[in-house]
Amino acid sequence: MQLNQYLDELRPLVNIDCGTQTTEGVAVVAGLMEKKYKDLGWHAEIVDLGKEVGPGVFATNKPGATQFDVLLIGHMDTVFPPGTAAERPMSTDATRLYGPGAADMKSGLLNILWAIRALDDSDVQRLSIAVAMNPDEETGSVYSHEWLGKYAKQSRYVLVAEAARADGSLVKARKGMARYNIDFHGRAAHAGNAPEKGRSAITELANWILAINQLGNAETGTTLNVGVVKGGDAANIVPDKAQAVVDVRFWDNNEYHRIDKAINEMSKKAYVADVTSTVTEMAHTPAMSPSAETEKLMTLVERCGQEEGIPVKWQAVGGGSDANHTAALGVPSLDGFGPIGADFHSPAEYVELESIIPRIKLLSRIIKSL
Repeated sequence: MQLNQYLDELRPLVNIDCGTQTTEGVAVVAGLMEKKYKDLGWHAEIVDLGKEVGPGVFATNKPGATQFDVLLIGHMDTVFPPGTAAERPMSTDATRLYGPGAADMKSGLLNILWAIRALDDSDVQRLSIAVAMNPDEETGSVYSHEWLGKYAKQSRYVLVAEAARADGSLVKARKGMARYNIDFHGRAAHAGNAPEKGRSAITELANWILAINQLGNAETGTTLNVGVVKGGDAANIVPDKAQAVVDVRFWDNNEYHRIDKAINEMSKKAYVADVTSTVTEMAHTPAMSPSAETEKLMTLVERCGQEEGIPVKWQAVGGGSDANHTAALGVPSLDGFGPIGADFHSPAEYVELESIIPRIKLLSRIIKSL
C-alpha cells in the first residue's frame, strides 16, 4: 500500500465543496465513488434519495444477495459552506493531513475502498459485502436513515468508518440527538405608545430558555442547548415573532422520550398570555449502546488489532453517527474505522498520516475475519 497513491486519490474528494446543502458537490463525490467500485468489478449504483439532498451510493460484490456479512457505511457530505475547498484545499505537513472533511469523513470513505481492495479473491468470493454512502449524515441522515436501515437489517454486522478518536480509540457507544425548532407568535404593538396591546414573543422565548435549561440531567448525561435564537424587527416594536433551535443529547433513549414529552407539553401553556408556540422536531438520532452481540464483535475487533499490532481501545462519545441508527435496529454496530483524526467541523480538522495504512489493514483484517 502506497501512502502517496492514497493521498492522490483522496485529494479530489476533499477539494470539492459538498456540505449537505451543496447537493451538486455531493453528487460529484457520489459519481467518483461509484466509478471506483465499478472499476473493482463490483455492482455500484447512484441512489436518488429525494430532491432535498444529494444522491447516495450503494455498492456490493454480490448484487443478488438478500443477506450480507457486513454493511460498511460512510457519508459523503461535510458541514462546510461553498468556497471552503478553494479557501483551504487539502494539504499535508510532516505528520498530518488537513482539509474540509478530510477526517469527517472523506478518508473514511477511502479507507473502506482500500480495505476492500486488500481482500483476497477468495475472501471476496466467500463474503457478501455491502457498502452504503449517504449524503446527509451531518444533518442527522433525515433522508437516508431508512435507506441505510434497509441494508442494515439484511446484514450481520455494521461497521462505520468515521475517524478513530485522537488517541486511536474506536467507538462503541454514541449519544443520541434530537433537534427542535420552536416558533413563537405574539402580537405586535408600539413599544412607546401602546406596549400594553402587545404580546412579546421574545419574552415567551426567554421563559422557555430558562425552562429548557432545567430539563438537563448531569447524572444521566442528558444535555439541552438553545443554540439559535431569532426574533423581533425593531427595538420600538413589541415583537410578535421569535424562534429558537434546541439541541438535545442523551445516553439513554428513555431520556429522549422524557424530554420530547416535556417540550411538547410546554407548548400547551403560555408564560405570556396569548402567545402561542409551535414545536417541530427537525431530527432525531437514537442513542447507540452496545448489545451482547456487539460485545462479541468488539472481541473479534480486538483480536484483529492484536494480529495487526494495533492496541484496540474503545470510547463512548457525545457526537452521533449513522451507527446510532443501525444499532437502534438491533444490528451489532461499531464505529471509528477511519484513520485517526480530530478537530472535526473546524478549520483545524486533521488526519494522522501514519495511521492511514495501519487502519486500512485493520479494517481489511476485520472484514476477512467475519
